[in-house]
Amino acid sequence: MSRQRNLIRVDRQRELIRVVLALCVIVFSVSPAVGNWPQWRGPELNGVSGERNLPLRWGAQENVAWRLPLPGLSASTPVVWGDKVFLNVPEGEDIYLWCVDKRRGGLLWKQPLRGGAGALRTHPKHNPSTPSPATDGKHVYVLNAYGSLRSFDFAGREAWARDLQQDYGRFGLRFGYASSPLLYEDSLYVQVLRATQANDPSYVLRIDKRTGKTLWKMDFPAEASFKPAESYSTPTVLRQGKTAELVVNGSDQVTGHDLATGRELWRVAGLSSEKQPFRIVSSPVAADGVVYAPASDRPLLALRAGGRGDIGATHQLWSSRNGPDVPSPVTDGKYFYIVNEKGIARCLDAKTGLNVWGPERLKPGNYSSSPVLADGRLYVVSEEGLTTVLRAGPKFEILAENNLDDACLSSPAVSGGQILIRTAKYLYCIGKRAGS
Repeated sequence: MSRQRNLIRVDRQRELIRVVLALCVIVFSVSPAVGNWPQWRGPELNGVSGERNLPLRWGAQENVAWRLPLPGLSASTPVVWGDKVFLNVPEGEDIYLWCVDKRRGGLLWKQPLRGGAGALRTHPKHNPSTPSPATDGKHVYVLNAYGSLRSFDFAGREAWARDLQQDYGRFGLRFGYASSPLLYEDSLYVQVLRATQANDPSYVLRIDKRTGKTLWKMDFPAEASFKPAESYSTPTVLRQGKTAELVVNGSDQVTGHDLATGRELWRVAGLSSEKQPFRIVSSPVAADGVVYAPASDRPLLALRAGGRGDIGATHQLWSSRNGPDVPSPVTDGKYFYIVNEKGIARCLDAKTGLNVWGPERLKPGNYSSSPVLADGRLYVVSEEGLTTVLRAGPKFEILAENNLDDACLSSPAVSGGQILIRTAKYLYCIGKRAGS
Protein backbone atom coordinates (compact mmCIF):
# COMPACT_ATOMS: atom_id res chain seq x y z
CA MET A 1 0.00 0.00 0.00
CA SER A 2 2.84 2.39 0.84
CA ARG A 3 4.39 1.76 -2.59
CA GLN A 4 1.04 2.51 -4.23
CA ARG A 5 0.69 5.73 -2.23
CA ASN A 6 4.20 6.77 -3.29
CA LEU A 7 3.34 6.14 -6.92
CA ILE A 8 0.17 8.22 -6.57
CA ARG A 9 2.19 11.01 -4.92
CA VAL A 10 4.76 10.95 -7.73
CA ASP A 11 2.00 11.07 -10.36
CA ARG A 12 0.44 14.06 -8.62
CA GLN A 13 3.80 15.84 -8.47
CA ARG A 14 4.36 15.20 -12.17
CA GLU A 15 0.88 16.48 -12.96
CA LEU A 16 1.55 19.61 -10.87
CA ILE A 17 4.80 20.21 -12.76
CA ARG A 18 2.97 19.85 -16.08
CA VAL A 19 0.33 22.35 -14.96
CA VAL A 20 2.98 24.85 -13.80
CA LEU A 21 4.89 24.54 -17.08
CA ALA A 22 1.66 24.98 -19.04
CA LEU A 23 0.83 28.12 -17.05
CA CYS A 24 4.31 29.49 -17.74
CA VAL A 25 3.80 28.93 -21.47
CA ILE A 26 0.44 30.71 -21.27
CA VAL A 27 1.87 33.66 -19.35
CA PHE A 28 4.70 34.19 -21.81
CA SER A 29 2.47 33.67 -24.83
CA VAL A 30 -0.21 36.18 -23.77
CA SER A 31 2.19 38.87 -22.55
CA PRO A 32 4.13 39.93 -25.66
CA ALA A 33 3.56 43.63 -24.97
CA VAL A 34 5.52 43.71 -21.70
CA GLY A 35 8.27 46.26 -22.22
CA ASN A 36 7.01 47.19 -25.69
CA TRP A 37 5.39 50.32 -27.09
CA PRO A 38 4.05 48.85 -30.35
CA GLN A 39 2.09 51.82 -31.71
CA TRP A 40 1.35 55.48 -31.15
CA ARG A 41 -0.75 55.12 -27.99
CA GLY A 42 1.13 52.16 -26.60
CA PRO A 43 0.25 48.56 -25.73
CA GLU A 44 -3.29 49.33 -24.51
CA LEU A 45 -4.09 51.85 -27.30
CA ASN A 46 -4.73 54.57 -24.71
CA GLY A 47 -1.40 56.12 -23.64
CA VAL A 48 -1.13 53.97 -20.50
CA SER A 49 1.79 51.71 -19.55
CA GLY A 50 2.02 49.29 -16.64
CA GLU A 51 5.79 49.70 -16.31
CA ARG A 52 7.43 50.68 -13.03
CA ASN A 53 10.72 52.28 -11.95
CA LEU A 54 10.75 54.79 -14.78
CA PRO A 55 13.15 57.77 -14.70
CA LEU A 56 11.94 60.86 -12.87
CA ARG A 57 14.64 63.42 -13.68
CA TRP A 58 16.83 64.02 -16.73
CA GLY A 59 18.34 66.64 -18.99
CA ALA A 60 20.06 66.82 -22.35
CA GLN A 61 23.25 65.50 -20.71
CA GLU A 62 21.79 63.88 -17.58
CA ASN A 63 20.34 60.38 -17.14
CA VAL A 64 20.46 59.78 -20.91
CA ALA A 65 21.33 56.24 -22.03
CA TRP A 66 21.98 57.49 -25.57
CA ARG A 67 20.84 60.05 -28.09
CA LEU A 68 20.73 59.61 -31.84
CA PRO A 69 21.02 62.64 -34.17
CA LEU A 70 17.98 63.26 -36.38
CA PRO A 71 17.79 65.30 -39.60
CA GLY A 72 14.57 67.17 -38.80
CA LEU A 73 11.39 67.66 -36.81
CA SER A 74 8.52 65.18 -36.97
CA ALA A 75 5.38 64.55 -34.94
CA SER A 76 5.73 60.80 -35.53
CA THR A 77 6.16 58.88 -32.28
CA PRO A 78 8.83 56.15 -32.04
CA VAL A 79 7.50 52.63 -31.50
CA VAL A 80 9.42 49.85 -29.75
CA TRP A 81 9.53 46.06 -29.77
CA GLY A 82 12.30 44.34 -27.88
CA ASP A 83 15.61 45.93 -28.81
CA LYS A 84 14.33 47.67 -31.94
CA VAL A 85 12.94 51.18 -32.28
CA PHE A 86 11.08 52.25 -35.44
CA LEU A 87 10.30 55.81 -36.50
CA ASN A 88 9.35 57.83 -39.56
CA VAL A 89 12.08 60.32 -40.43
CA PRO A 90 11.91 63.21 -42.94
CA GLU A 91 15.14 63.67 -44.88
CA GLY A 92 14.75 66.64 -47.20
CA GLU A 93 11.77 65.92 -49.45
CA ASP A 94 11.97 62.19 -48.77
CA ILE A 95 10.69 60.10 -45.87
CA TYR A 96 12.37 57.01 -44.45
CA LEU A 97 11.52 54.33 -41.95
CA TRP A 98 14.43 54.03 -39.52
CA CYS A 99 15.20 50.94 -37.46
CA VAL A 100 17.33 51.79 -34.41
CA ASP A 101 19.15 49.55 -31.93
CA LYS A 102 17.55 50.32 -28.56
CA ARG A 103 20.55 49.00 -26.63
CA ARG A 104 23.10 51.40 -28.10
CA GLY A 105 21.19 53.93 -30.19
CA GLY A 106 22.75 53.05 -33.56
CA LEU A 107 20.91 53.07 -36.88
CA LEU A 108 20.48 49.46 -38.05
CA TRP A 109 18.76 50.13 -41.39
CA LYS A 110 16.43 52.51 -43.17
CA GLN A 111 13.98 52.21 -46.04
CA PRO A 112 12.50 54.96 -48.27
CA LEU A 113 8.75 55.52 -47.91
CA ARG A 114 7.68 58.32 -50.21
CA GLY A 115 4.95 57.39 -52.63
CA GLY A 116 2.09 59.03 -54.50
CA ALA A 117 2.11 61.98 -56.85
CA GLY A 118 2.63 65.65 -56.15
CA ALA A 119 3.59 67.65 -53.10
CA LEU A 120 1.22 67.90 -50.15
CA ARG A 121 0.39 71.01 -48.21
CA THR A 122 1.94 70.90 -44.75
CA HIS A 123 1.67 72.80 -41.49
CA PRO A 124 4.44 74.22 -39.25
CA LYS A 125 3.59 71.48 -36.72
CA HIS A 126 3.19 68.72 -39.25
CA ASN A 127 4.83 67.20 -42.32
CA PRO A 128 4.16 64.03 -44.36
CA SER A 129 6.15 61.89 -41.89
CA THR A 130 3.61 62.50 -39.08
CA PRO A 131 1.83 59.09 -38.93
CA SER A 132 3.49 56.77 -36.41
CA PRO A 133 4.44 53.18 -37.34
CA ALA A 134 2.97 50.07 -35.70
CA THR A 135 4.54 46.67 -35.04
CA ASP A 136 3.50 43.18 -33.93
CA GLY A 137 7.01 41.95 -33.16
CA LYS A 138 7.51 40.32 -36.56
CA HIS A 139 6.70 43.11 -39.00
CA VAL A 140 6.50 46.88 -38.85
CA TYR A 141 3.69 48.69 -40.69
CA VAL A 142 4.27 52.25 -41.79
CA LEU A 143 2.17 54.93 -43.46
CA ASN A 144 3.00 58.45 -44.59
CA ALA A 145 0.92 61.42 -45.73
CA TYR A 146 1.59 60.54 -49.39
CA GLY A 147 -0.53 57.41 -48.91
CA SER A 148 2.39 54.98 -49.02
CA LEU A 149 1.49 52.05 -46.73
CA ARG A 150 4.15 49.36 -46.43
CA SER A 151 5.12 46.34 -44.36
CA PHE A 152 8.71 45.34 -43.53
CA ASP A 153 10.14 42.49 -41.52
CA PHE A 154 12.63 43.25 -38.77
CA ALA A 155 15.54 42.83 -41.17
CA GLY A 156 14.18 45.63 -43.40
CA ARG A 157 12.83 43.38 -46.17
CA GLU A 158 9.58 44.60 -47.72
CA ALA A 159 6.63 42.22 -47.31
CA TRP A 160 4.05 44.26 -49.24
CA ALA A 161 3.29 47.82 -50.36
CA ARG A 162 0.17 49.86 -51.10
CA ASP A 163 -0.46 53.33 -52.57
CA LEU A 164 -3.74 54.40 -50.97
CA GLN A 165 -4.00 57.63 -52.96
CA GLN A 166 -3.69 55.67 -56.19
CA ASP A 167 -6.31 53.18 -55.00
CA TYR A 168 -8.87 55.53 -53.44
CA GLY A 169 -8.08 59.12 -54.37
CA ARG A 170 -6.06 62.05 -53.09
CA PHE A 171 -5.60 62.79 -49.37
CA GLY A 172 -7.02 66.29 -49.71
CA LEU A 173 -6.90 67.44 -46.09
CA ARG A 174 -6.13 71.13 -45.58
CA PHE A 175 -3.13 70.60 -43.29
CA GLY A 176 -1.89 67.29 -44.68
CA TYR A 177 -2.71 63.75 -43.63
CA ALA A 178 -1.76 62.95 -40.00
CA SER A 179 -3.63 59.82 -38.78
CA SER A 180 -1.61 56.76 -37.73
CA PRO A 181 -2.54 53.20 -38.69
CA LEU A 182 -4.15 51.26 -35.85
CA LEU A 183 -2.91 47.68 -35.45
CA TYR A 184 -5.34 45.29 -33.77
CA GLU A 185 -5.04 41.51 -33.94
CA ASP A 186 -4.73 40.50 -37.62
CA SER A 187 -5.59 43.85 -39.19
CA LEU A 188 -4.61 47.46 -39.75
CA TYR A 189 -7.32 50.13 -39.55
CA VAL A 190 -6.68 53.31 -41.53
CA GLN A 191 -8.94 56.36 -41.60
CA VAL A 192 -9.03 59.11 -44.23
CA LEU A 193 -11.73 61.56 -43.12
CA ARG A 194 -12.04 65.00 -44.60
CA ALA A 195 -14.61 67.66 -45.46
CA THR A 196 -16.59 65.45 -47.82
CA GLN A 197 -17.25 67.09 -51.17
CA ALA A 198 -17.36 65.87 -54.74
CA ASN A 199 -14.30 63.71 -55.54
CA ASP A 200 -12.96 64.04 -51.98
CA PRO A 201 -13.21 60.58 -50.43
CA SER A 202 -13.81 59.94 -46.73
CA TYR A 203 -13.50 56.36 -45.55
CA VAL A 204 -12.07 53.83 -43.09
CA LEU A 205 -10.18 50.73 -44.26
CA ARG A 206 -9.54 47.37 -42.68
CA ILE A 207 -6.38 45.87 -44.20
CA ASP A 208 -5.02 42.35 -43.75
CA LYS A 209 -1.65 42.83 -42.06
CA ARG A 210 -0.23 39.69 -43.70
CA THR A 211 -1.07 40.49 -47.32
CA GLY A 212 -1.86 44.23 -47.42
CA LYS A 213 -5.22 43.53 -49.07
CA THR A 214 -8.30 45.56 -48.16
CA LEU A 215 -10.80 43.46 -46.19
CA TRP A 216 -13.47 46.17 -46.07
CA LYS A 217 -13.96 49.84 -46.86
CA MET A 218 -16.48 51.93 -44.92
CA ASP A 219 -17.43 55.13 -46.76
CA PHE A 220 -18.56 58.31 -45.00
CA PRO A 221 -20.89 59.98 -47.54
CA ALA A 222 -21.85 63.64 -47.35
CA GLU A 223 -25.12 64.11 -45.48
CA ALA A 224 -27.05 67.28 -44.85
CA SER A 225 -27.34 66.52 -41.13
CA PHE A 226 -23.57 66.51 -40.60
CA LYS A 227 -21.26 69.46 -40.96
CA PRO A 228 -18.40 68.88 -43.42
CA ALA A 229 -15.26 68.60 -41.28
CA GLU A 230 -11.83 66.98 -41.25
CA SER A 231 -10.25 64.51 -38.86
CA TYR A 232 -6.55 64.26 -38.01
CA SER A 233 -7.09 61.71 -35.23
CA THR A 234 -6.33 57.98 -34.98
CA PRO A 235 -9.04 55.39 -34.24
CA THR A 236 -9.03 53.12 -31.21
CA VAL A 237 -10.71 49.90 -30.05
CA LEU A 238 -13.37 49.61 -27.36
CA ARG A 239 -13.06 46.22 -25.66
CA GLN A 240 -15.80 44.96 -23.36
CA GLY A 241 -15.90 41.35 -22.29
CA LYS A 242 -15.57 39.21 -25.40
CA THR A 243 -16.62 41.97 -27.79
CA ALA A 244 -14.63 44.74 -29.44
CA GLU A 245 -15.60 47.72 -31.61
CA LEU A 246 -13.65 50.20 -33.68
CA VAL A 247 -14.09 53.80 -32.46
CA VAL A 248 -13.51 56.67 -34.90
CA ASN A 249 -13.34 60.33 -33.85
CA GLY A 250 -14.06 61.52 -37.34
CA SER A 251 -15.15 64.64 -39.14
CA ASP A 252 -18.14 65.92 -37.11
CA GLN A 253 -19.04 62.73 -35.23
CA VAL A 254 -17.74 59.85 -33.15
CA THR A 255 -18.83 56.45 -34.43
CA GLY A 256 -18.54 52.80 -33.43
CA HIS A 257 -18.04 50.07 -36.04
CA ASP A 258 -18.15 46.31 -36.27
CA LEU A 259 -14.53 45.16 -36.59
CA ALA A 260 -15.38 42.29 -38.95
CA THR A 261 -17.48 44.25 -41.45
CA GLY A 262 -17.02 47.99 -40.81
CA ARG A 263 -20.78 48.37 -40.35
CA GLU A 264 -21.67 51.43 -38.29
CA LEU A 265 -23.12 50.44 -34.91
CA TRP A 266 -23.62 53.81 -33.22
CA ARG A 267 -22.83 57.50 -33.55
CA VAL A 268 -22.98 60.89 -31.86
CA ALA A 269 -22.72 64.02 -34.01
CA GLY A 270 -21.74 67.63 -33.38
CA LEU A 271 -18.10 67.35 -32.28
CA SER A 272 -16.17 69.52 -34.71
CA SER A 273 -15.00 73.00 -33.86
CA GLU A 274 -17.41 75.92 -34.07
CA LYS A 275 -14.59 77.87 -35.73
CA GLN A 276 -13.42 77.35 -39.29
CA PRO A 277 -11.75 75.29 -40.51
CA PHE A 278 -13.97 72.64 -38.95
CA ARG A 279 -11.85 69.73 -37.76
CA ILE A 280 -11.05 67.15 -35.07
CA VAL A 281 -7.42 66.57 -34.04
CA SER A 282 -7.45 64.78 -30.68
CA SER A 283 -8.03 61.00 -30.75
CA PRO A 284 -10.68 58.97 -28.90
CA VAL A 285 -9.89 56.96 -25.77
CA ALA A 286 -11.64 53.83 -24.50
CA ALA A 287 -11.30 52.50 -20.95
CA ASP A 288 -13.40 50.42 -18.54
CA GLY A 289 -16.50 50.36 -20.74
CA VAL A 290 -16.46 54.07 -21.58
CA VAL A 291 -15.63 55.89 -24.83
CA TYR A 292 -14.19 59.40 -24.50
CA ALA A 293 -14.53 61.56 -27.60
CA PRO A 294 -12.49 64.76 -27.26
CA ALA A 295 -13.15 67.99 -29.14
CA SER A 296 -11.65 71.46 -28.80
CA ASP A 297 -14.41 74.00 -28.20
CA ARG A 298 -17.34 71.58 -28.44
CA PRO A 299 -18.18 69.19 -25.61
CA LEU A 300 -15.77 66.39 -24.81
CA LEU A 301 -18.15 63.42 -24.45
CA ALA A 302 -18.02 60.35 -22.20
CA LEU A 303 -20.25 57.61 -23.64
CA ARG A 304 -21.24 54.36 -21.97
CA ALA A 305 -20.55 51.32 -24.15
CA GLY A 306 -23.27 49.10 -25.57
CA GLY A 307 -25.49 51.50 -27.48
CA ARG A 308 -26.81 51.25 -31.02
CA GLY A 309 -27.92 53.99 -33.39
CA ASP A 310 -27.82 57.60 -32.23
CA ILE A 311 -26.71 57.21 -28.60
CA GLY A 312 -26.24 60.87 -27.70
CA ALA A 313 -29.36 61.01 -25.53
CA THR A 314 -29.18 57.52 -24.03
CA HIS A 315 -25.54 56.69 -23.34
CA GLN A 316 -23.89 60.00 -22.46
CA LEU A 317 -22.34 59.85 -18.99
CA TRP A 318 -21.00 63.40 -18.96
CA SER A 319 -19.62 66.16 -21.12
CA SER A 320 -17.07 68.94 -20.67
CA ARG A 321 -16.34 72.18 -22.49
CA ASN A 322 -12.69 71.85 -21.45
CA GLY A 323 -11.67 69.27 -24.02
CA PRO A 324 -8.23 69.42 -25.65
CA ASP A 325 -7.68 70.44 -29.25
CA VAL A 326 -4.45 68.65 -30.24
CA PRO A 327 -3.14 66.48 -27.33
CA SER A 328 -5.21 63.33 -26.75
CA PRO A 329 -6.39 62.72 -23.18
CA VAL A 330 -5.43 59.73 -21.04
CA THR A 331 -7.25 57.75 -18.35
CA ASP A 332 -6.84 54.73 -16.10
CA GLY A 333 -10.63 54.36 -15.84
CA LYS A 334 -10.74 56.15 -12.48
CA TYR A 335 -9.16 59.51 -13.24
CA PHE A 336 -9.34 61.30 -16.57
CA TYR A 337 -6.45 63.65 -17.43
CA ILE A 338 -6.61 66.53 -19.91
CA VAL A 339 -3.75 68.75 -21.04
CA ASN A 340 -4.70 71.30 -23.66
CA GLU A 341 -2.48 72.99 -26.23
CA LYS A 342 -1.81 75.91 -23.85
CA GLY A 343 -0.56 73.65 -21.05
CA ILE A 344 -3.70 73.85 -18.89
CA ALA A 345 -4.00 70.55 -17.01
CA ARG A 346 -7.14 69.08 -15.43
CA CYS A 347 -8.10 65.86 -13.69
CA LEU A 348 -11.73 64.69 -13.78
CA ASP A 349 -13.54 61.72 -12.32
CA ALA A 350 -13.60 59.33 -15.27
CA LYS A 351 -17.14 58.08 -14.57
CA THR A 352 -18.88 61.31 -13.56
CA GLY A 353 -16.83 64.10 -15.15
CA LEU A 354 -16.67 65.93 -11.81
CA ASN A 355 -13.58 68.07 -11.34
CA VAL A 356 -10.90 66.47 -9.15
CA TRP A 357 -8.22 69.13 -9.62
CA GLY A 358 -7.38 71.94 -11.98
CA PRO A 359 -7.26 73.98 -14.01
CA GLU A 360 -3.53 74.11 -13.34
CA ARG A 361 -1.12 75.87 -15.68
CA LEU A 362 2.07 74.02 -16.49
CA LYS A 363 5.19 75.97 -17.47
CA PRO A 364 4.26 78.43 -20.24
CA GLY A 365 4.61 76.94 -23.69
CA ASN A 366 2.69 75.12 -26.40
CA TYR A 367 1.62 71.49 -26.14
CA SER A 368 0.99 69.12 -29.06
CA SER A 369 2.36 65.86 -27.58
CA SER A 370 -0.16 63.56 -25.89
CA PRO A 371 0.46 62.76 -22.20
CA VAL A 372 1.52 59.28 -21.09
CA LEU A 373 0.36 57.66 -17.83
CA ALA A 374 2.87 55.25 -16.27
CA ASP A 375 4.46 54.37 -12.94
CA GLY A 376 1.90 56.43 -11.00
CA ARG A 377 2.90 59.52 -12.97
CA LEU A 378 1.74 61.66 -15.86
CA TYR A 379 4.46 62.58 -18.36
CA VAL A 380 3.62 65.75 -20.33
CA VAL A 381 6.00 67.09 -23.02
CA SER A 382 5.79 70.64 -24.36
CA GLU A 383 6.72 71.83 -27.85
CA GLU A 384 9.79 73.43 -26.29
CA GLY A 385 11.07 70.05 -25.06
CA LEU A 386 10.12 70.42 -21.38
CA THR A 387 8.69 67.28 -19.76
CA THR A 388 6.57 67.99 -16.69
CA VAL A 389 6.13 64.92 -14.48
CA LEU A 390 2.93 65.03 -12.42
CA ARG A 391 1.85 62.68 -9.68
CA ALA A 392 -1.15 60.69 -10.89
CA GLY A 393 -4.20 60.73 -8.68
CA PRO A 394 -6.49 63.10 -6.82
CA LYS A 395 -3.88 65.71 -5.84
CA PHE A 396 -2.06 68.02 -8.22
CA GLU A 397 1.69 67.76 -7.64
CA ILE A 398 4.61 68.50 -9.94
CA LEU A 399 7.34 65.93 -9.26
CA ALA A 400 9.92 67.14 -11.78
CA GLU A 401 10.51 69.41 -14.77
CA ASN A 402 13.03 68.10 -17.27
CA ASN A 403 14.21 70.29 -20.12
CA LEU A 404 15.76 69.00 -23.37
CA ASP A 405 15.71 72.55 -24.80
CA ASP A 406 14.66 71.50 -28.30
CA ALA A 407 11.46 71.48 -30.33
CA CYS A 408 9.19 68.48 -29.74
CA LEU A 409 5.87 67.51 -31.35
CA SER A 410 6.07 63.75 -30.82
CA SER A 411 4.53 61.85 -27.89
CA PRO A 412 6.84 59.89 -25.56
CA ALA A 413 7.14 56.10 -25.66
CA VAL A 414 7.80 53.86 -22.63
CA SER A 415 9.77 50.63 -22.95
CA GLY A 416 11.91 48.46 -20.71
CA GLY A 417 12.23 50.99 -17.88
CA GLN A 418 13.22 53.77 -20.29
CA ILE A 419 11.44 56.70 -21.95
CA LEU A 420 12.03 57.61 -25.59
CA ILE A 421 11.49 61.26 -26.52
CA ARG A 422 11.93 62.59 -30.01
CA THR A 423 12.98 66.20 -30.59
CA ALA A 424 13.99 68.04 -33.75
CA LYS A 425 17.68 67.23 -33.27
CA TYR A 426 17.76 63.90 -31.41
CA LEU A 427 15.99 60.73 -30.43
CA TYR A 428 16.64 60.42 -26.68
CA CYS A 429 16.59 57.17 -24.72
CA ILE A 430 16.25 58.25 -21.10
CA GLY A 431 17.00 56.24 -17.97
CA LYS A 432 18.57 52.90 -17.23
CA ARG A 433 17.55 49.78 -19.05
CA ALA A 434 15.33 47.53 -16.90
CA GLY A 435 17.37 44.74 -15.35
CA SER A 436 20.70 46.34 -16.25
